[in-house]
Amino acid sequence: MFFGLFIFSGAVVSAQQIYIENQGRPPRPNCNIPTATAEPFAFTAGDEPPLYHFSPFSYTLTETVRIASPVTPSPLPQYGPRYTAVSHLLPDISTTSWGNWDPTAVPTAVDTADPYGQDAYSSLWKAVNLQNLTRGLYTTTVSPTPVPTSELILPPPLYFGPHDCYSFPEDFMLGVSGAAAQIEGAVADEGRSPAVTDLLGDLGQSLGLPTVTDNDYTTVENYYLYKQDIERLAAMGMRYYSFSIPWTRILPFSVPGSPVNSQALEHYNDLINFAIEKGIQPIVTLIHFDTPALFIGNNPAALAERAYIGRVNYGFQNETFEDAFVNYGKIVMSHFADRVPIWITFNEAQFGSISGPGVDHVLKSHARLYHFYKEELHGKGKVSMKMGATPGIPLSPSNSSHRAAAQHYTDLNLGTYLNPLVLGQDYPEAYKMTVQDYVSLTNRDLGYLNGTLDFVAVDAYSAVAVYPIVDIATCAANNASSNMLYPNCVGSTQETVNGWNIGYHSTYTSYTTPTYLRTQLNYLWNTFKIPVMITEFGLATSSSSPTSQQLNDIRFDVERSEYYISYLTEVLKSIWEDGVHVMGAIMWSWIDNWEFGTFSHQFGLQYVNRSTQERTYRRSFFDVVDFVETRRMEQNGHYHC
Repeated sequence: MFFGLFIFSGAVVSAQQIYIENQGRPPRPNCNIPTATAEPFAFTAGDEPPLYHFSPFSYTLTETVRIASPVTPSPLPQYGPRYTAVSHLLPDISTTSWGNWDPTAVPTAVDTADPYGQDAYSSLWKAVNLQNLTRGLYTTTVSPTPVPTSELILPPPLYFGPHDCYSFPEDFMLGVSGAAAQIEGAVADEGRSPAVTDLLGDLGQSLGLPTVTDNDYTTVENYYLYKQDIERLAAMGMRYYSFSIPWTRILPFSVPGSPVNSQALEHYNDLINFAIEKGIQPIVTLIHFDTPALFIGNNPAALAERAYIGRVNYGFQNETFEDAFVNYGKIVMSHFADRVPIWITFNEAQFGSISGPGVDHVLKSHARLYHFYKEELHGKGKVSMKMGATPGIPLSPSNSSHRAAAQHYTDLNLGTYLNPLVLGQDYPEAYKMTVQDYVSLTNRDLGYLNGTLDFVAVDAYSAVAVYPIVDIATCAANNASSNMLYPNCVGSTQETVNGWNIGYHSTYTSYTTPTYLRTQLNYLWNTFKIPVMITEFGLATSSSSPTSQQLNDIRFDVERSEYYISYLTEVLKSIWEDGVHVMGAIMWSWIDNWEFGTFSHQFGLQYVNRSTQERTYRRSFFDVVDFVETRRMEQNGHYHC
């Protein structure tokens, strides 16, 4: 609305509110109104009035019933040798098993002379002094049952939706994700030892999230319910399932030379096999924030350390970390390389690399595992590392200082890792000026690091609008805790330059910013020139304990449907209009989970009643699968709208 002049019958009336089109009406490319024909009720183009008419009446509330189609299992290629053929690459590997840790058990273990026995295992838990350990409803793996047809009826279609005629490539990877610490539970069962995530009552606060905490260590008991959960994913037609394997389950004592947990190997071997049997390909992450507690010195206070580039201490800077992580990674890769097509070494390492040595250890341990997988295991799959930040968007793209601020932000958060690993280039200046104790990379280092990402993996929840505030170099040199702009040293906002929110915002979670996704994907593709994969994206809603009627309201999560479909629509545009190779998109998360300190924010495509562990599909799950699969190209490359 604008205040202006309104002329009527030759008179001038002042101070009237009238609507003035600033840049004309927006185009309506999909509004092709037919011209007049001989048909009695045909529409006419232009400003012709409507033609009112009578027609036979019928009730229309009942929708057509459609049933979701599960994927059809098919033989998968072998991505690497079986473990028996490569076991010699892992010398001195021994396996054993441990029971559950019970703080009230009497008597205690008697094998005190064994450095890796049950008594030593219990000592790990005693050292971290876990408070209020809770166990769930299950103590053994639950056998799966088929999903009833009544749960697979699609909801009424969304009223508004895309009108394009683009299609997804036949090999586009649509999947869902979860992380062990957030879904498995059973934290002290079957030999699992303490991880950093078990000590995170205040992690949400250290990440700048609300301070609500929930120390219920059962999460959603996926450790025992994994078969039923995979059955439910398969029933929805999921083709990929991204999950993490906890270091602390495979190696309870973490370090090279310590025994491997035979129960853990059997568990994940069965999980992978069952997923493949159901037509789902596994994507395995080696570390998703769940470093063994050993690497923070069993000191929960160390988690809140705020220094350098990272915000949470995951122990990457520990001098023993690199060798220990590589040892663990080799064990897991060797056992499962034949069946796993995609490996992620680190999840969002930016949030744990608190120093120059930490970044150095992350880069070099990743590269060592990449070379091991490609050159010793001769793996045929793909390897990457997930980036926890997206490229910065200048608040005012026409302002050169805003563009420079956005580039600084992007170089610091992405270039630090992607420059060496993808391009074989040294750290960007943004990193060097910020992290003064950075470890220099030699030409030999750069040659070894170069090309050790098969694709750029980015967790693309939202966009950050960036603008300059202070002199960046001066700010970057000052890493004192009082410098609240450190380490990015630029301003960021969730508002546009015109004062509007950058996108829809429901809870603490990121703003919805699909219109900026193409910019981000374009930057990654044209800068690093390897395929891009969205390895996490999603929208959180608030939690509640519903009645039966409220459960229907919770299921009807239209805002999440619109989030996913709008993002995937922009992915289609990136592919077809911008020529960007987007391999796929993995949704976070397949179920409401423990968001590091709270269950109050729910990202799930399924709702879970945490008293009964009953799962319920949300409509967004149906909507996004329907959106992608009705647009997927056939194997011959053809698709008809």
